[in-house]
Formats: sequence, structure tokens, C-alpha cells
Amino acid sequence: MIKGVDLSSIIEIEKHGGKYYLDNKETDILDIMKYYDINLIRLRLFNDPYDESGNTYGCGECDLDNLIEIIKRVKKVGIDWYLDFHYSDAWADPGKQMMPKAWKNLDYEELKDALYEYTKDVLIKLKELNYDPKIISIGNEITNGICWPIGYIDNRENLIGLINSGIKAVKEIMSESKIMLHLDNGGNNNLYRDFFDKYFDMGGSDFDYIGLSYYPLWHGSLDSLKNNLDDLANRYDKDLLIVETSFPFTDKDYKEYEGLEDSERKGMASKKELLDKLDIEVSKDGQIIYMDKLINIINSIKNNKCGGFVYWGGETIPVKGVSWTTIEGLKYMNEKGPLGNEWANQALFDYDGNSLPVLNFIKNIK
Repeated sequence: MIKGVDLSSIIEIEKHGGKYYLDNKETDILDIMKYYDINLIRLRLFNDPYDESGNTYGCGECDLDNLIEIIKRVKKVGIDWYLDFHYSDAWADPGKQMMPKAWKNLDYEELKDALYEYTKDVLIKLKELNYDPKIISIGNEITNGICWPIGYIDNRENLIGLINSGIKAVKEIMSESKIMLHLDNGGNNNLYRDFFDKYFDMGGSDFDYIGLSYYPLWHGSLDSLKNNLDDLANRYDKDLLIVETSFPFTDKDYKEYEGLEDSERKGMASKKELLDKLDIEVSKDGQIIYMDKLINIINSIKNNKCGGFVYWGGETIPVKGVSWTTIEGLKYMNEKGPLGNEWANQALFDYDGNSLPVLNFIKNIK
């Protein structure tokens, strides 16, 4: 089984003093992952996460240099990795797929070429370092498209053309890597059927994995996730992977760790009204119960078509100076803010950086 964790933000977190502990001893987070038998590290890549003056957009500072630095550490401990192209200069998700600054004046044909050349250039650099990823995702949560407005979902032919350009580059440079298309809202079967039926009907290139985000706070019941996985396994000849999931281990706030006033911070994404709807307790034990239920669903999908999971935000301990983005990033994404850490209570470490019991549970999954 794939037992993955997204660790994309560790460079930024460590730069600001974040530390991780195993059995009360400060330990490199990659060594901790190896100890707990994590076998896949997911890493995102932004095109250019800085403004014209060089100010960072935050978001983990996931540029190519930092990506390569993390891969070096991943390879050192002997874990596979997975590359998540965002095709944006900051967060790309169903609510925003901002065009990279360098591409903002391109027409559709020029954009297809730029996306192809960019993908190819990145992969050539990685190939030269012998850093081939196990999986490559063409975009992140592309439910509503990529590179808006040209690749918006309503311009479906454009979207498919852009995806095809990325897939072409992967097949030329990294032919051994598996190719993924990744949507959000893993409990919504109609969404997945609509997207992939039209994708194949309209000439979308072949790929290997359907990736799903599934968060119980937002994406329906675990039963709805199972129903979707069952249908996808029957409907499409693709492997499935839950590439984003998490569960809160506490409802206690972490304001004192951030050093921000209430007006300056978003606070937890897992708001009380969302937590109250969960049928699993919000606790360290509850985090384990959630993962146990998820693993049982993964194992129930016929022909082992669902290969495992990737836990998202596992590294996102609250550290002063680290935010989901910056003032410059807000401007680029046309977001209002405020700033701060939204995810710390859903990480795999407590607020002081100590590994949580759920990691020991994951270690024992076979």
C-alpha cells in the first residue's frame, strides 16, 4: 500500500525555526517518515512564487530550488516521491487556478507551448539529477480547470489541450513515471463521472492514476467516498489514489504559537460548526479511528484498484513567521486574507513538533 505524506512546506517551516521530534528527540522529519514506514513523499511545485521585487508568496516557498533540496533528503532516506505541478505561482485549487505571471499575456496556442516547455524543462533538470518521481500530477485539484481563464472548466477543449501538453512532456522525458489527474471533493461521484467521461470523449490523453482529495470536513461521508471509489474502479481502467486527506487531532487553538493578533490570522480551517458535524471524535484517538476507517475503505475496493493514501499538511506545525501565504501572495491570488496557519490541528505532529500516535498506526498498516 502507498502510505504517503505531503511535506511540501518543510523548507519554509524549518527556516523559521520549526523542529520535529521523535520520542522527545529532535530528528530530521525525513528520518521520522522513514521510521514510521512512510513510502511516498508528495511535493508541490509552483512556477515562480515571488513577486517582481523578489518577495515571497509563502505557500511553502515551493520553487524548483527548494523542491530539489527536499528531494535530495527524500532520496537520502530511501523513500519514493511524487511531483505535484500546480501550474501557478501560488496555491492552485478548485477556487483559484491563477495564471503564472510569465504566461499571463499568452493566447491559447502559446499557453499550450509554454506549459509543455516548462514541464519538459523541469523534468529534464530532475532527470539530470537522477530524481525521477514515481508519480507526476498534471495540475492540482483541477476540477475547475487550470491556468484561468484560458483553461477554465467552461473552456473544456482548452483545458484538455493544456492537460495533453503536460502529459506529452512527461511521456517524452519521464516515461517510467506514472501520470495522474487529480480532482477534489472525493465523495462526489457525479463530479468525477462528468469530468472523466467528457475528458475521454473529447480526446484527453491517456494517464495512469485518478487522484482524489477527500476531507471529511468538506467532502461528504466516508460512505460517499467508498461509493465513488467503487464506481471509478468499475468505470475507468485507472488506478486510484487518495492524494489528499487529513483529520484534526484537537480542537484547541494555537494562537500563542503564531504570535498574531486575532485580526491578523485566519485560525483553524476546521471551524467549530464543521467539527460538530463529524461522527468521529476530534482527538488523537479520533485521528487514528479516521485513518482506520479510511484504510478499510481503500482495502475494500475491488482488484486493489485504490493503491493507498497521501496525508496532506502533515508537516504544518504552527511556527511564528510561517503563514498559508503572504501579503504579496494575497495580491497575486486576489485573496482578502487574513494570514496565519489554517492547518496545524490536522498535522501529524502536535503544536510543539512531537510526532502523533497516528504515525505509529500508519507504520503498522501493511
